[in-house]
Amino acid sequence: MLLYNGMSKQELINRNYNHIYNHEMAHKLAGGQFAGAISIERDENGIPVSGHVPITMPVLDKNNPQKTIDHANTVIRAALAPSDPSGQDYKVAASAEKIKMNAQAVKDKKSGNKLDVIA
Repeated sequence: MLLYNGMSKQELINRNYNHIYNHEMAHKLAGGQFAGAISIERDENGIPVSGHVPITMPVLDKNNPQKTIDHANTVIRAALAPSDPSGQDYKVAASAEKIKMNAQAVKDKKSGNKLDVIA
């Protein structure tokens, strides 16, 4: 029997699969309607090595910046949901944060304009 780091191939497959699946499931659950299906990639030996869940990134809606902010908050929560976020997870969260900041600026500007009209 061939051993991988002291484990059988099947033990390694199970361990890696469970770890990756749990990580990706955290993304999926937190991402809700914006998260796609879990994909798990395997190496040439059939051992799970990585996974991903596609997520729809927010697009700035200047007519409804709060919708964009809410969407961005969901993406940020989803990206950082696992107990061990990856570098890519942090990049996704940072991208969503930039979109959120732009939406907040639009929202603040709209609120300021309304105050100017009232004054």
